[in-house]
Amino acid sequence: LPARRREKFFPAGLVRPGGSGRSFKECRDSAAAYLRQRGIADAKTDAWLLMEYAANIDRSFYYMHMYEEMPEEDREDYRNLVIRRGEHVPAQYLTGEAWFYGRSFRVNPDVLIPRQDTEVLVEEALKRIIPGMRILDLCTGSGCILLTILKEASVSGVGTDISPAALRMAELNRKRLKAKAGWIESDLFEKVGGRFDMILSNPPYIAAGVIPELDPEVRDHEPRQALDGGEDGLDFYRRIVREAPEYLKPGGWLCLEIGYDQGESLRSLLREAGFSSVEIIKDLAGLDRVAAGCLGTAPDQKE
Repeated sequence: LPARRREKFFPAGLVRPGGSGRSFKECRDSAAAYLRQRGIADAKTDAWLLMEYAANIDRSFYYMHMYEEMPEEDREDYRNLVIRRGEHVPAQYLTGEAWFYGRSFRVNPDVLIPRQDTEVLVEEALKRIIPGMRILDLCTGSGCILLTILKEASVSGVGTDISPAALRMAELNRKRLKAKAGWIESDLFEKVGGRFDMILSNPPYIAAGVIPELDPEVRDHEPRQALDGGEDGLDFYRRIVREAPEYLKPGGWLCLEIGYDQGESLRSLLREAGFSSVEIIKDLAGLDRVAAGCLGTAPDQKE
């Protein structure tokens, strides 16, 4: 790196007395300081995650060897990763990995990064699942929703996405998890056949005018077609709710992740389309996160 950037990356005062600036701890401390200067909220956590990835170490190794010199090649890789993180490239895209519901999923800029909020959708789906059900996951992206459910319950499933690149990532994750799932390149229901016991989706739901105001990690790096829900953020919900009855069996469930301010809109859409047992479920922060409705009479649910 140019001398100027090295100086910014290893600010004065972070090297312990007698240190070289090249130990694992010194590199990590310097990286965290650099990321804080660049406005990265989780600077300390990301400094560790990138070191773990660049040097292929775990915390046990780190604490046993923290004052030893970090190998030069690993140090250069780490430095480059930290600089890119300082440019607000998400850490998950830099490492190619994101954790969801206790499992590791491969990710790249072709798919949304799985988020903890979406685990609420998985939890609500699992409450309504009966063994043997057939599941359809619209806008599957990395496949994290469908694949998680297939690993947690005795069901079968298919995922759709309009993006061939996203489906390639979903297939990679399917192979890694040794799950049985099918994929369809489709604009929502366009190429889907048959009926399902449950339809799930985390569709694009951010209003187009809000996207420029998002954090740069999301706005500049995650796929816009997976974010943009039209003028009011409800375009995909209107299509899904309107068309879902043709693809659901009687008593089948439609479960959707929603934005924090979309609960009442989804409640109305679902009821107008003939769904019963409509619920708006909140996340741990007390915000609307999932809308669910049953086509006809709901079967017994798990407690």
